[in-house]
Amino acid sequence: MNARLAAVAGLEARIGHAFADRELLEHALTHSSVGKGAKKIRDNERLEFLGDRVLNLVVAERLMELRPDAPEGELAKLMNQLVNYHACAEAGRAAGLRDALRLDASATRVGARDNDRVLGDACEALIAALYIDGGLEAARRFVLGFWGEGFDNLDRPAKDPKTMLQEWAMARKLPVPEYRVVRQEGPAHEPRFTIEAWLPGYAPESATAGSKREAEKLAAEIMLEKRLAES
Repeated sequence: MNARLAAVAGLEARIGHAFADRELLEHALTHSSVGKGAKKIRDNERLEFLGDRVLNLVVAERLMELRPDAPEGELAKLMNQLVNYHACAEAGRAAGLRDALRLDASATRVGARDNDRVLGDACEALIAALYIDGGLEAARRFVLGFWGEGFDNLDRPAKDPKTMLQEWAMARKLPVPEYRVVRQEGPAHEPRFTIEAWLPGYAPESATAGSKREAEKLAAEIMLEKRLAES
């Protein structure tokens, strides 16, 4: 057995699911770099689309159970804390995705196997494959198992709003948010800065504070709350 096949077997052992559809598993593990060239190979991007929806469903269900009295806004913030590409990459590493992935040699050379975006996307594709091969319960077992620490630490201090907004944007393949000073008022010893947070395709959101850093954080928080409310 070669190293990659051994890694795939190890992956199945860790997640507790032996795939009946071996082609589906290979599909989930195949990065888009493998499809380049004369021969078209099915990569995992479409499965990633489905897996993202299944992941959100399972996490939302669990949050409703854990926080039965929490308002929608709090649940949305907790969802963003648990569902982002860093969290997916961490789950993927724990499951053994790193060595099980099918990557083009050039992608491997530039470090794609250790890239959070690549691993996060593959994790979502694996969730979709579990859902198709074993039903929602198989996908749920994976998510509840590999996100268990996240569910156990819901009360830990929240990330900086700018970090959370950046993760939200990157999870949707948007560029890093920009922050622009639109107004500065007051004397030098007591300035007031109004700053707008910008993301392509969305209206900018502004906030005012006594420092640029604080105004940026407030603008990011406003934008994130509005985007989560829309989703």
